[in-house]
Amino acid sequence: MSAHHVRAVLLGAERGGVAPGPLLARAGLPAALLEDPRTAARVPAERFGQLVRMLWAALDDELIGFGGAPSKVGTFAMMAHVAVHGSRDLREALRRAQTFYSLFPAGPRFRLVEPEVVELRAEVAGPAGGGAVDGVDEARMEFDVSGYDDPLHFGAESTVLVAHRFAGWLVRRRIGLRRVEFVHPEPRHAPEYALLFGAPCVFGAARTAAVFDRADLDEPVLRDAAALRVFLRRAPGDVLVRADYGSTATGRVRHLIGRALPAGPVPTPEELADRLSVSPQTLRRQLAAEGTTYQRLRDQVRRDHAIAELAGGRTSIEGLSRRLGFSEPSAFHRAFRRWTGETPKAFQARSGAGAGAGAGAGAAGAGSGAESGSQGVRARGR
Repeated sequence: MSAHHVRAVLLGAERGGVAPGPLLARAGLPAALLEDPRTAARVPAERFGQLVRMLWAALDDELIGFGGAPSKVGTFAMMAHVAVHGSRDLREALRRAQTFYSLFPAGPRFRLVEPEVVELRAEVAGPAGGGAVDGVDEARMEFDVSGYDDPLHFGAESTVLVAHRFAGWLVRRRIGLRRVEFVHPEPRHAPEYALLFGAPCVFGAARTAAVFDRADLDEPVLRDAAALRVFLRRAPGDVLVRADYGSTATGRVRHLIGRALPAGPVPTPEELADRLSVSPQTLRRQLAAEGTTYQRLRDQVRRDHAIAELAGGRTSIEGLSRRLGFSEPSAFHRAFRRWTGETPKAFQARSGAGAGAGAGAGAAGAGSGAESGSQGVRARGR
């Protein structure tokens, strides 16, 4: 996760009168992350998840102070129970979630919007009796973030992200987004949005919304109470930093590449296609349809593995470079600087200091949870 998001969630801690330094230490994260807001450093996903969990407990607010009024810890879990139990399809689950949150004065408030069937028929027919109308096959989750006190936009970003990924978890597959719309102007950290959402992002829109195929609402809910218990134990990791649930080409390829590490070598596209029982051309087309490529996924998995290994202090930089398949350490150094904005040695030293400070307070081991694999193209505000 980007260090920007660490600074964003700690803003909520400061508002609630909670000192950020001890929280960072307990999460195994260095205090230096707070010093330069321009740094491109990244942190292991599991440590970020631990930081968020500690903030939930300290503030008793799942919106971490950004929602205007607190959303007590346990609210999301109860909404998830309502959505899972008895919902036949994603449409019914989302409408139940919408009704549940409408009962509380605090957010997040959202509504599911899809064209009415009668209106669809009239619009598609058109005045001349034929032709298609833009948007009739789209559905939207629209979010009311007007009451958010959210200068770094983390509240709006995380609300959309959690809703989208929870919906994908319910149907056991990633729901492809057509685009994501935000009321706020394009922020400095906008390049992170491609990693988070894997879709074009529009800034300065009339409403904050996630837009996807209307047909996805007909997907059956495939989760039960047992799966929900596991999901909630892992929260917020499974919604903040993991986007694939095994049924997409992106998820399967990432899984196979990740399983090959740390022993290596990373499977070639031909080897992956053979393991997935498809031709290399078919695999390439499937990844392209999901907005990504083999090279991009390989780099993402290698990046996440490198961050986890270096943060945990379990390996030498030269040995890690070799296992990740780089021809020489200098190539690994260049790639790591491109991924994180700093050298492997600097990252290892900084992370090691943070981990040491938090070791006595139950700091979690470094995780390698992958961020969203689909890299979207950002769209400017309309």
